[in-house]
Amino acid sequence: MKKYFAIIVLAAAFALPSQAQVKFGLKGGLNATTMTMSDDNLKEGITNKSGFFIGPTVKFTLPIVALGVDASVLYDQREARLKATDEKLKQQSVQIPINLRAGFGLGDVANVFVFLGPQFGFNVGGDTENNSVKDWSLKTACISGNIGIGLMLANHFQITGNYNICFTNSAKYKIYIYDASGSTLTPEDVNVKNHAWQIALAYYF
Repeated sequence: MKKYFAIIVLAAAFALPSQAQVKFGLKGGLNATTMTMSDDNLKEGITNKSGFFIGPTVKFTLPIVALGVDASVLYDQREARLKATDEKLKQQSVQIPINLRAGFGLGDVANVFVFLGPQFGFNVGGDTENNSVKDWSLKTACISGNIGIGLMLANHFQITGNYNICFTNSAKYKIYIYDASGSTLTPEDVNVKNHAWQIALAYYF
């Protein structure tokens, strides 16, 4: 995780002008999972559950134009449950969001901002050790995106709300269906995307 954070910091530092203000902090929050499956018969058979995320963050701000970039390296956990079998689906990953932000407000006292940007996820949990579903397999990596709004208070405290939407599949779930004769079960892979509504609190030093 430290390696990912160092890469993000260096990339952002070279991308922004020298007059940018840089602040480091800690970020954490809650996920409200919205899991979707490519099979129509399974879409209504999922109970979405809450999860969490936490990790270091860094913020670059151009004070004159109120534009900036923030990046984080977050341990992220998301869960859902299959209604028919009461089996738990669990995803553990390292998520690296990189957001462009534009703010307006009262300077250091309070600042409202909007943000959007890509997010890169890397699976860090084994399929069998984290899930009770044997036919569930996680992708090694996935790409998603964020769009949201936030509030900065006293130049240190930050509250944000956003929607994280998956652009690529985050997992596969194997189901078994009968062939045309109705006598043989054939395996079929169902693609899974793990979206989430997120609320976060960050403190910048």
